[in-house]
Amino acid sequence: MTMSSHLQELRKKHQNLSEQVEQAQRSPATDDIQISALKKQKLRLKEQIERLSH
Repeated sequence: MTMSSHLQELRKKHQNLSEQVEQAQRSPATDDIQISALKKQKLRLKEQIERLSH
C-alpha cells in the first residue's frame, strides 16, 4: 500500500467516524460514553493523518 492510498483510507475512516458521531448525537438511545469513544477514535485517526502528511 502506498503512502497516498494509506492516507486516503485513513481519511475515509475519519469521515465515517464523523458521520457516526453525528448520528449518535442525534439518537437519544446513544449514551455519552459511546459518543466519547467515537470521538477519541476520530481524534487518533486525525493525529495519525497529520503525522503521516508531514
